[in-house]
Amino acid sequence: METNIYKGKDDVYGRARVQDNEELLAYYNKLAELDTGALWTVANEIEPWEPISNSVPMLWKYDELRDLVLESARLVTPGQAGRRVVYLINKKRANVKAACGWLYAGIQVTQPGESTPAHRHKAAALRFIMEGDKGYTIVNGNKISLAVNDFVITPNSTWHEHGVDADGKTCVWMDGLDIPLVNALEANDYAVYDEDGQEELVPMNYSPMSYSGSGLIPVDREWNNPYSPLFKYSWESTYNALVNAGKVSDGTPYDGVIMQYSNPLTGGHVMQTMGAAMQMLKPGQHTKAHKHTGSFIYQCAKGKGYTIIDGKRFDWKERDTFCVPAWAWHEHVNLSDTEEAFLFHFNDLPTISKLGLYQEKAYTENDGHQTLI
Repeated sequence: METNIYKGKDDVYGRARVQDNEELLAYYNKLAELDTGALWTVANEIEPWEPISNSVPMLWKYDELRDLVLESARLVTPGQAGRRVVYLINKKRANVKAACGWLYAGIQVTQPGESTPAHRHKAAALRFIMEGDKGYTIVNGNKISLAVNDFVITPNSTWHEHGVDADGKTCVWMDGLDIPLVNALEANDYAVYDEDGQEELVPMNYSPMSYSGSGLIPVDREWNNPYSPLFKYSWESTYNALVNAGKVSDGTPYDGVIMQYSNPLTGGHVMQTMGAAMQMLKPGQHTKAHKHTGSFIYQCAKGKGYTIIDGKRFDWKERDTFCVPAWAWHEHVNLSDTEEAFLFHFNDLPTISKLGLYQEKAYTENDGHQTLI
């Protein structure tokens, strides 16, 4: 058994080798009996030379999942299940119920005339609406209508519930939460609202109508919460903003035209622990590869294409979901020569950035494009 230590240049990592002998092995056993260990035996494991992700790239095809999601509405009621959600599992993160890194993702369904019980939890949550009509959410007494490709936030510890009007259509949306992170920090909780539902404290769509995202901010009210007062970011506004930006720029080399959903009062992320963005790939656009810390979960909002992640191609179309683990090379391709492609994603960048852990690296070989493996 050889063990890496910090000094010397005897191996590819610049760490000398310690040749274990019977005396050393006996020493390690004594340490283990006292629930301790020798750092030099695990140095490469706990202090890697560059970031290492415990997640793997994954792709979840909506065509394969949709019928199973809808079937849950037949098998259990909202009262029985609380929320009918098919959650996404990363093959390397099943033990913490994560889709990527410390992020959870699931697909939730609600039928016309149904509503889920009001509840709250310390974990923050977000929604990206996939299909349906006349759905709504109520966040701390703010009732908000939902439409396809709208982005909605449910900040941590806010009371929230969801439903669909009786004359609406079955709604399906992607849930994103930081549950694995909050659980890892041993800080999560859960509570159910005592009454049948929340009292609506303000008129319908008060939040998105007050903070429209137009650059204008109401001056007759205060907002002292650490998250965005704009609970819903409409697809219409997002789409128009990206299309208009695309008229004057091709965007970044790595993401095309990309815009972050932001707190209109600060310009920062929408919530303390999770951020989100929408990007537009112009017809035929092929971005260059880069990698960075932070976990990203994507869903195709419109169009079709593929993403190369660490040399492997993942083809996606509307409503497919995929993830890019931290420090994985990735680049995106729009397969259409005539139509734009739109990718929504949410991430843990607010947490990564606040901790001073963000880093990024560009792929410099082959004109910035990976070789498929």
